[in-house]
Amino acid sequence: VRDRFTRTSVAFNIPTIKTLTIVASNDINENILISLEKQQHAIDTFGIGTHLVTCQKQPALGCVYKLVELNGSPRIKLSQDISKVTIPGRKNLFRLYGHDGKALCDLMTKMDEEEPKARTRILCRHPFLEKKRAYVTPSSVHAMYNLYWADGEIRHPLPTWEEARKFAQEQIQSLRKDHIRNLNPTPYKVSVTDELYSFMHQLWIESVPIGELS
Repeated sequence: VRDRFTRTSVAFNIPTIKTLTIVASNDINENILISLEKQQHAIDTFGIGTHLVTCQKQPALGCVYKLVELNGSPRIKLSQDISKVTIPGRKNLFRLYGHDGKALCDLMTKMDEEEPKARTRILCRHPFLEKKRAYVTPSSVHAMYNLYWADGEIRHPLPTWEEARKFAQEQIQSLRKDHIRNLNPTPYKVSVTDELYSFMHQLWIESVPIGELS
């Protein structure tokens, strides 16, 4: 279509035809967008309706509120399914970046812990698996939490839609390509500090009733 516009623009000496906007719609999804990108399409605008309102890959958003602290006392949800066990207490979250500017992992800390520092070796632990741990020496550290709402009022200026969009794009660009590839992406790691790991597992043990045999 773009080729036709270009040739018509030249043939009739009407420059505006060359830059006419091409719009594509009709059940466009992620796979179609990737395919078109590989084909070096010349489409200016996509009309995405159905797949924006309801994602075929995940039609229901599995998101549930879980209480982690009550009146200053940490709370933990226990389950036989490890993935459903919550990490108790108020926490901070930091993103650790490597020398190439790409994100290495996210690190959760207790609220009263010292913030991780750049160019300092940090022990990052899997929240549940004892043997999965690694030392990370980040080139830079970014705090990921902002308190926007507390005690019935806005505590931090809210970003505009354009600022939120720019931030999301920057975060995607900061990830390695294997994390964001369409097929078999590498899971992005979210770790906890050694102190949070010990605190969580001690509370876990204290919260599980002790069985009794006779």
